[in-house]
Parts: sequence; structure tokens; C-alpha cells
Amino acid sequence: MKPANVSNRSLRTSALVSMCAAIAFLAVAGTSPMRAQDPLDGVWQGYDGEWRHVSAQLIALAEATPEKNFAWRPAPGVRSTSEVYMHIVDANFYLLSVTGPKMPDDLKENMDKTVTSKAEVIRWLKRSLEAVKQAHLKETPQHLALKVHIENRDATVDGMYLRIIVHANEHMGQLVAYARMTGVVPPWSK
Repeated sequence: MKPANVSNRSLRTSALVSMCAAIAFLAVAGTSPMRAQDPLDGVWQGYDGEWRHVSAQLIALAEATPEKNFAWRPAPGVRSTSEVYMHIVDANFYLLSVTGPKMPDDLKENMDKTVTSKAEVIRWLKRSLEAVKQAHLKETPQHLALKVHIENRDATVDGMYLRIIVHANEHMGQLVAYARMTGVVPPWSK
């Protein structure tokens, strides 16, 4: 008799624990807006997922950086924080234009020197990231295989998109170094 009684008690305890765990899970799941974004969102999900990932990081880092740090540069003659972001903007639109879409009419030469406020830089950054995202979402396999010519070299449209994402990640690393040097912790590493 005792073994059966112990089993019933064990089953009741197990059921109670399971029910409490389910209630706790539902309570936590219901508060998802309060949880931090998954730091690996987009990783290993192909080009569009990786683009979403680097875009989210660039925007989060720019938003976490104080206004005064946008003028900071590690040494004379080296790009400031705002200049690095605007360099990304310029490269996104330029490299994208090689694939077909036109450069924005309001994107002027030397904007890396004239667009320096945090709000303006972030506006341009978001605009350029979204332009690349939307253009890539519309791509077809045939267009991605199309040959293009840039800097005295032949490439494909697909190769241009690869260059865009590699370039964005390259400068993400630079901006993380800038942030750390000025006491800013990247939001996804907190």
C-alpha cells in the first residue's frame, strides 16, 4: 500500500509543480514587452535576418549614445561618431544605387561633415537601413545574378548586397569600440 500511496502523492506534487510552472510561464509570456529583445534576433536567418540584426544594433547603439559623443573622435583626422554613421548612410545608398535604385535627391555630398546632430544622424541611418531592407525584399533570383560594374570591377547584384552588409558590420565594430572608449555600453550586451 505504501508504494501506491507514495506514487499518488508524487503524481499530485508533480501535477501541482507543472501547473505552477505553466502559470509562471504564461505570466512571463504575457509581459513580453518588458523583456529585452533577443540579442540574436536575425542571426543565422539568411540575408534578411542578418540585415535586421545589424540594423537593430546600429540603431540601438546610436540611440544609446549621448548627443555629445556624436562629435567625439579617437584622434585627429579620424572619423567622429557622427561621421562613421553618415559614412554608413552614404555607403548604403551608393552601393544600393549600383543595384538599381536611385540615390535620394536630398542626399548631398559631404553630409558626413554637415549632418552631425544625433536626431538627424539617426533619421538618415534609419532611412538608409530601411531602403536596403525594402530593396532586398523585392529582389528576384534573376536580378540578384545580374552583372554590375563598380570601381573598375565586375560584380553581381547579390555581391553588392553582400558588400553592403559586410560594410555595415565592419563599421558596427568600429562604433562599438568608439562607444566603449567613451563609456557607452552597447544595449545588447547589458
